[in-house]
Formats: sequence, C-alpha cells, structure tokens
Amino acid sequence: MTALVGALRLIPLLIASGPGSEIQRPLASVVVGGLVTSTLLTLFLLPILYRWLERRDVEF
Repeated sequence: MTALVGALRLIPLLIASGPGSEIQRPLASVVVGGLVTSTLLTLFLLPILYRWLERRDVEF
C-alpha cells in the first residue's frame, strides 16, 4: 500500500510539461520504477528464494 500510494503521488510529475519538467519527469520515472521493481521482488522473488533455501537446507 505504501509503495502504491508513493507511485500514485508521482503521476503528476510523470505527466508534467511545464518549466522544470525536464528534471522532474526522469526523476519521477526512476522512483516509480524502483518502487514497482522492489514491490514485485518482495512479493514474488523473496518467497520463492526462501522456499528454495528451506528445501536445500533439509537435503543436507
């Protein structure tokens, strides 16, 4: 929820076209991309990694 709200709050910066937007847009896109990437990694990759390591530990 926190990442979603953070990403949604940056949407106005992503679509800005006024003065200073040439600096705001790339920064906002990097931050939104980082929030999306970290959320997906946390929700999908970490549980898979934990499960894999748990099975590996049982085999030894």
